[in-house]
Amino acid sequence: MAKIWSSLFRGAPEAEQRLTIDDWMENVLHYQNNAYAIGGGPPVNGTSEGVPSDFLGYVQSAYKSSGIVFACMLARMLVFSEARFQFQQMRQGRPADLFGTKDLAVLEKPWPSGQTGDLLARAIQHADLAGNHYAVRSGSRIRWLRPDWTEIILTKPPEEAVECDVAGYLYKPGGTQDRDRWKLYPVDGSQGRIAHWAPIPDPEAMYRGMSPLTPIIREIASDKAATRHKGKFFENAATPAIAVSFKETVTQEQFNEFMAAMDASHAGVENAYSTLYLGGGADVKPLTYDLRQLDFRNTQGAGETRIAAALRVHPVVVGLSEGMQGSSLNAGNFKAAKDGFADGCMRPLWRSLCAAYENLVRVPEDARLWYDDRDIGFLKDDVAQLAEIQTMEATTITKLIQDGYTPESIIEAVRKQDWTLLKHTGLYSVQLQPPLPNGPEGEGQVGGPRPYRPQSQQPKPAAPAAKKTTAPAPKKPPAKP
Repeated sequence: MAKIWSSLFRGAPEAEQRLTIDDWMENVLHYQNNAYAIGGGPPVNGTSEGVPSDFLGYVQSAYKSSGIVFACMLARMLVFSEARFQFQQMRQGRPADLFGTKDLAVLEKPWPSGQTGDLLARAIQHADLAGNHYAVRSGSRIRWLRPDWTEIILTKPPEEAVECDVAGYLYKPGGTQDRDRWKLYPVDGSQGRIAHWAPIPDPEAMYRGMSPLTPIIREIASDKAATRHKGKFFENAATPAIAVSFKETVTQEQFNEFMAAMDASHAGVENAYSTLYLGGGADVKPLTYDLRQLDFRNTQGAGETRIAAALRVHPVVVGLSEGMQGSSLNAGNFKAAKDGFADGCMRPLWRSLCAAYENLVRVPEDARLWYDDRDIGFLKDDVAQLAEIQTMEATTITKLIQDGYTPESIIEAVRKQDWTLLKHTGLYSVQLQPPLPNGPEGEGQVGGPRPYRPQSQQPKPAAPAAKKTTAPAPKKPPAKP
């Protein structure tokens, strides 16, 4: 730990830091006379709106200012925060029953007035916006660390050594450079157990995660520009775009002056659809008339779908325009979308979070930390479908009993969907009558089928009765003559 601190004070390169906005600005991409920062940083000039590639920028420029990003993240958070933590037994390398112990209390009440759902909401929010979530156990409570103030300390620089492991996590409250306020959490748990959750690995880092918003920065910026474009359409009386022509008598100098004044007063999104004033000799022809001719709905809807796809939320689930039309609203399609969202997004996230949170609790032997989604209403099937499933299970249980399997093993195998748990009785009769060691029952005895009983419940054979011995009667003396 002393070596870690000394390396920090020397400004060691082992600290795995996030790139700042200035770092992104060093490499820019030019497109249509606009300069964009690689990776979705802010634009170099003011001709378009960009999103800074840091945590605070995602919060302010995406989560709090983009309705589609907020809707998708809210849909993820509402379902994700409904799960509960449990332990799961592992039998012969396979998952078994769920159970709970008092060791889960810290996850059920992570801080005063906080519950499991509050902790899960913070976790998914940090993962979506920063790609990383850090939680520290301090006694009987859990404290979450703001991800943009946390750095991953490595044992060796990744570019210099093959063996590069995590030595600890450095927390800088408020992003301060005052070393007296820094807090180091080594991986050995000497300063508190810490959990690091990075569901989407960053390919440019060893252990850091990546926000799912990173690849869709331009889609977010375009969607916000489209929203502003629509607002300007109604704000400026829906004036269409135009083409202006002049007579031959207009000189080149007059034409250039008119173009400069035209661009200054009408170029850009801020000046869209504003009223145009012309002098004599100018001929105006409209090019477009309304949003329908621009196919505005489909254009904006396609951008919304791309954002939802990156966040693994189906448009039907979040209620986007492209999901609220046509066959998408059919019951079967909605169920398929809901199941895909649960199986392809929520459950992998729960699984990876449980693996990260195992550092915060004492996991029993031959068990693992797992999630319990049985009480989540969004994932439950409707009553009709549930009744159909139960009917099929009952038919399966009846058939297996008739084939000679023990009822106890059948129920366990059906419940856990593991047919290797089935155990056979060794009997194949439909009535499952055990063999009669004394032959068929005699006349006058009560017959009929004998129900199957497990070996543990079979009656023990009665001990043979002891033979009664009677003393011989005393001999009578012969009668006297």
